[in-house]
Amino acid sequence: MVAVELSTTGSTTGDLVEGPDRIFVGGLPHYFTDAQIREILECLGPLRGFNLLKDRQTGDSKGYAFCVYQDPSVTDIACAALNGIKIGDKTLAVRRAMQGTIQPKPEQEEVLQQIAQQQIALQRLMLEPGGIPTKIVCLSQLVTIDNLRNYEEYADIMRQEGGKFGNLVNVVIPRPNPDHGPTPGVGNVFLEYADVDGSSKARLEMNGRIVGGYQVVAVYYPEDKYAQGDYED
Repeated sequence: MVAVELSTTGSTTGDLVEGPDRIFVGGLPHYFTDAQIREILECLGPLRGFNLLKDRQTGDSKGYAFCVYQDPSVTDIACAALNGIKIGDKTLAVRRAMQGTIQPKPEQEEVLQQIAQQQIALQRLMLEPGGIPTKIVCLSQLVTIDNLRNYEEYADIMRQEGGKFGNLVNVVIPRPNPDHGPTPGVGNVFLEYADVDGSSKARLEMNGRIVGGYQVVAVYYPEDKYAQGDYED
């Protein structure tokens, strides 16, 4: 068995990712960032350690990672909940890194299965189109009538805010057009980034913010629809 020096071949967060409760996470899309992977894993609980393996020369993801949860009882639940989930053309393979070390007790099986089903439903919903990372982020429950009246000023504000997370290429804020009937996308803001790293940071930071008493919803938007000027939800 070849030993892997995790600290030198990957991006490590938290304590060293070692021990009997270490989890192997394979089948990751190579374009997924550390933050995006952690977001999925942490739906089941806070992590004590996380390590995404990367190529020494290019820094590109190798498509697999290791993690350890702060609460060891989450280990088998996470494996059951995440294993087999499809992300794009990939399928996650999630299991204990040391197979056969600890298995769930018989009395835990029913609870584990129920939790796993709930989490699988949650993750599949999150990773449906609109949840799969693209370079476009759509923000809803953010634009008011006053914002649209002061369009240029509001667009500048959004450019400044969106630019905090990466290389922002463009901002689109659809406006009503009385001469052409209903305008698709009115009430939304579309942020176009140069890469997925910028868009993922923006989505993570913007989603759930409270603005004007409303909670902002930030989702990824299909790049092909955006390129065609199709802003229909």
